Amino acid sequence: MKGGEKFVLAVVGGLLVFGVVRTSMHVEEPHESDIPYYSTASSDLARRATDIYRANTCRSCHSLWSMKDVMQSVPAPMLDGIGSLRTEAWLYEYLSSPNPQSIIPTRLKKKYQMPSFAGMSEEDRKTLASYLASLKVKDWYLEQTKKEEQEKLTGVDSSK
Repeated sequence: MKGGEKFVLAVVGGLLVFGVVRTSMHVEEPHESDIPYYSTASSDLARRATDIYRANTCRSCHSLWSMKDVMQSVPAPMLDGIGSLRTEAWLYEYLSSPNPQSIIPTRLKKKYQMPSFAGMSEEDRKTLASYLASLKVKDWYLEQTKKEEQEKLTGVDSSK
């Protein structure tokens, strides 16, 4: 082997050893790769609620499973984990209110405010409330979810 080849081989070997050592020293943070959101809904409830969610274009403002209409920039709360923050009864009352802003005041312009779904059939409101209540967040991420919802509602970053 020539001197240049030995040098290249030494560099490659050194990089390989460095990579192995670095990888073995990496300590994964607890829950670093864990998805914090889950649903307890049956597949039938999830399907019916998803149909209602789509038919009412909720995705225009809200994200669900981290999916949102990218053309909208309305700062509405995400729905992931909402069932850990609100009860099914509360969600049903909110969806049934002729004026949702009387329950949760908003800072949004009128055209971006949560519309009333009081005119939606009672069955659909119950289905949607039941499904939203099934959207849970794991305990280790609950405080972060509460913080994010508060920031969306108030526009104030509580970490500053």
